[in-house]
Amino acid sequence: MATNPHIEFAGDFRLSNITIHNHEDTLAVDIKGLVVEFNIYESIFNNSLTGSLVISDSTGLIGKLPVQGTERLTFKLSTPGSPTIDCTEESGHPMHVYAVSDKQQDGDTKEVYTLHFASREFLRNIRTRVSQAYSGRMNEMVASILSDENYLDSRKTLNVQKTRNQDKIVIPNKHPFQAISMLQKRALADDSNSVGYFFYETPRGFHFRSWESMCVDKNGIPRDVKQSFEHMNLNMSDDNAYGEKKNKITHEYQSVEGYKFINSSHDVAAMQAAGTYAHRVITHNLYDKSYKESNYHYHNHYNDTKHVDGNKVPIVNTPVDFDDKGVSDYAESRVSVQPTTRFTHGEDTGSFGIDVEQDGITEAARLSQKNQVLAGTRIQMTIKGQSYLEVGDVVQFNLQTVENKKNSEGKFDPQYSGRYIITKIRHRVTTTEYINVLELAKDSVATSYRTNHNTKYPGKKPSKDKGIIQDIGDNSHYSELAMKSRRRTGPVDR
Repeated sequence: MATNPHIEFAGDFRLSNITIHNHEDTLAVDIKGLVVEFNIYESIFNNSLTGSLVISDSTGLIGKLPVQGTERLTFKLSTPGSPTIDCTEESGHPMHVYAVSDKQQDGDTKEVYTLHFASREFLRNIRTRVSQAYSGRMNEMVASILSDENYLDSRKTLNVQKTRNQDKIVIPNKHPFQAISMLQKRALADDSNSVGYFFYETPRGFHFRSWESMCVDKNGIPRDVKQSFEHMNLNMSDDNAYGEKKNKITHEYQSVEGYKFINSSHDVAAMQAAGTYAHRVITHNLYDKSYKESNYHYHNHYNDTKHVDGNKVPIVNTPVDFDDKGVSDYAESRVSVQPTTRFTHGEDTGSFGIDVEQDGITEAARLSQKNQVLAGTRIQMTIKGQSYLEVGDVVQFNLQTVENKKNSEGKFDPQYSGRYIITKIRHRVTTTEYINVLELAKDSVATSYRTNHNTKYPGKKPSKDKGIIQDIGDNSHYSELAMKSRRRTGPVDR
């Protein structure tokens, strides 16, 4: 981030009036002076923006406006010189209040409560249902549902990654976001082998895209890093451990105030059971009464798609047991049955709008990719507020090794440093500061793990004739143990 001359200090922000408009639009009140805390939430796992306002009120706003959950909220939030989170009626899209909670008295003259708000599409989704047949590409169907005046009726920008698969799909009386979720699971990227899409909203519009499209552009080139972060003390000199000369504001914007790993991709047992590494999908073809077993192998398919930090596998495939198999070789660690059929709408295709024989392996690949994001390496960190950051952006996190800085020569952690995707952002504003709480995820590692590509399990295999079957009715074993115990401790006084 280039330091803008209009920024006076790291965390500087501009927040215009926070105006609440009543249900008849006959009264608009600037409540900025009543706001104790202001939050906006965005996530690649959520379909719409949401937020909250903690209000400390001595004016009786709830009764006078009145506030009942049908009000509009307008404001602008920005880091000076950066794109604005614009929720005004003149140039942006207002938010809509939908709930009041946690109301309580604070002394005799004041009450505290929380107003919850969301984008208009959040409420349109609850209020409408889709009952319609669609034909064509998945991205075209999503665009139709989003803009249709009978459904979400959105006026916002939709950023799409074109899908390659076409199909005929009947949406059976579902809420619009549920209908789009059906399409997400079936979407196959036009310019890659990605399976499964994300549909989410940021302050700049909606997005319908694959995980791979967040990592690389359509030519497979890694996307530019939006911001670099370093875990270091904020009061360090500019001649810091990373060997770079920076001015104070840039230094503080790139400094992580605190971080923690939500998980670090090492729960191999959970990933194995979830089908991340190996998965057998049995597809039952209802048309010709046949079935097919498809075995997914994580390491064989890993390079089919691009990953955020390059195609560096976060777990090796060396044998893990006496049968000389790696984690990807146990196809029965998860077994799924998936019904499929041909000619449902007169097309010789399966569930994904492609060759029905590919349904099993395609579903397994989709599930594995989803697990890699949800249960891979994930970090939560707190930074100075930067309004131009949004979910789906690539950032760099430079985490230094635990070695002494002088001895390590400023080396970064070989696995957990590197490129990450922002999956969640909380924009938190108080009367004195603006911070971002980020969640980052990656499905690869910065530096590949070293391996000699062993094909044999390194542990010593015990011979089977050393196994012992002990009859629990035989007390001699326990008597022998008791005698040994008495010899060690001496006689017991009674």
